[in-house]
Amino acid sequence: MDEEGDNLLLEDNYYQLLNVSKTAPPEEINSAYRRFSRMFHPDKHSTDPNKQKWAEQIFNKVKEAYEVLSDSHKRAIYDTLGKRGLEVEGWEVIFRTRTPREIREEYERLKREREERRLQQSANPRGTITLSVNATDMFMKYYDEYEILEEPTIIPNIEVSGMTIQQSIDAPVTLRNTMTLSGNISTQNGIGTGSVNVCNRNLSSEKGWTEVEFGIGNGPLLGFKIFRTLSRLMFLNCGTVLQFTPRGISPSLISTMAVQLDAHSVGYLTYRAGGQGGSSMTSIYVRDSEKYHTNTAVQIGTPHSFISFNIMRKLPQHDMKLRLALKLGTFGAIAEYGAEKKVSQNSSVSAAVMLGVPSGVMLKLKWTCSSQTIVVPIHLCEEVMPSPVFYATVVPLISWLVLKKIILDPIARERQERDRQRSMEANYERLQEMQRQARATIELMRETYSRIRSDEEKTKGLVILRALYGKLPQNSSNHEVGAEPSGDGNSPETPNAFSEVIDVTIPIQCLVKDSRLELLEASKSELPGFYDPCVGDDKHLTIQYMFHNNLHCCTVPDSHALVLPRNNHRIKNRS
Repeated sequence: MDEEGDNLLLEDNYYQLLNVSKTAPPEEINSAYRRFSRMFHPDKHSTDPNKQKWAEQIFNKVKEAYEVLSDSHKRAIYDTLGKRGLEVEGWEVIFRTRTPREIREEYERLKREREERRLQQSANPRGTITLSVNATDMFMKYYDEYEILEEPTIIPNIEVSGMTIQQSIDAPVTLRNTMTLSGNISTQNGIGTGSVNVCNRNLSSEKGWTEVEFGIGNGPLLGFKIFRTLSRLMFLNCGTVLQFTPRGISPSLISTMAVQLDAHSVGYLTYRAGGQGGSSMTSIYVRDSEKYHTNTAVQIGTPHSFISFNIMRKLPQHDMKLRLALKLGTFGAIAEYGAEKKVSQNSSVSAAVMLGVPSGVMLKLKWTCSSQTIVVPIHLCEEVMPSPVFYATVVPLISWLVLKKIILDPIARERQERDRQRSMEANYERLQEMQRQARATIELMRETYSRIRSDEEKTKGLVILRALYGKLPQNSSNHEVGAEPSGDGNSPETPNAFSEVIDVTIPIQCLVKDSRLELLEASKSELPGFYDPCVGDDKHLTIQYMFHNNLHCCTVPDSHALVLPRNNHRIKNRS
């Protein structure tokens, strides 16, 4: 966790400080401000200099939140840029623009300029290594008719049949021109080839770009591409390549037109002519939604024609994708199934099993780390047989589970704990200040707490018996509220450490109005009298309360909204 992320975790949330929603009208903001002003105004605590000092500090925070949220321009900047946007850079924006929409557009423009500057400083290297492995000897022995039969070997013959290395580097020259140097080396069954290409992409306008390419390898190469946005929902991409060979010039042409059909669907029409791939016309329909990605393609041409369909199921809660594909054409048929798992923020692993006629059974493993990719296709059998299919499916799955259990999970837990400790150390003084401020806030709330509780008890309304906020005990779904608090208003303070659970009974009772409590869908740590006792960990709020002489209890995650009282919180069979 970097320093900027730590600061964002501790940045004041004006909406949560006043306990109002982001869509709250000015009247609701004024009402919340008046309520907290009566509670924390320094003049109300003038008899105690220490309390008056803390009251002035808390009152200034409430006043600052009110001044921002009650001004439409400041509120628009805060909603878009956060608290930092209200500093000098933010005020420069407000002088140039007048409406919230213009402020957001200005912010997006500045963001694009920063991205362009970052692009100029980045080489953006990309690379792919493909290692082809022939393991057909594991499941099907092959004997040449002239080969002398020998004693069978226990260890199968596994060989590397080919390797391809591709690498490219971008070199931004100006904001509109980018040079790309790419090269590849390939060897297959002892025969190797290679090539080096240089291209320059020029952003001619906001609607398109042009690209010129030069290369050497199997003869000189000269190419030209153009991209053009035809309308808001349509674009065209055309390219031509001239390959100079000892047998003459071999021209090729490829043209693609795309149309956005709806919010989730795009259609592509591609025409290819010339070159070694022959000529073809391909129609592709792609649909991408939150849970699924589908791709359907039909190609008619020479030497191959085919129809294909693949579907991908997205499981973002597990950082996983499941894929199934079918392809049928003049070359035969292929069925593929596999899974991709994200193992960190910038890396992922995937495995796929391909069953084909006449290609046989192949296991394809891929590891991606940032912009570098390693692909290992393993040819297991030249025919589709149950045993290679079984092993290609089960072995990667078991290997992944063992690797995850023994290596990845401990590393992830260690990294999470290290980040948490680093965050606590980096913000230790700030956390101490937040803890002292929360305790001082609770002291200032005691008079209001006693008055509100007394009024609620008289009407048999909403009386908070105990409220705990923080990390849940292990293997537990709620905090142990136990008996009523002793009146200290917070958990016992431990030297040189922070308790992972704090008592927030007094702050919660002070937020009750007319026998009703409403907390927003945001972190509760920004509420007056609260603080974050365990930065980086999941937190919950447990409340035990009385309503109409009935005992109630509930536990909600930190960022969930909460409205009390609720009938489903009632504890029946009190005995």
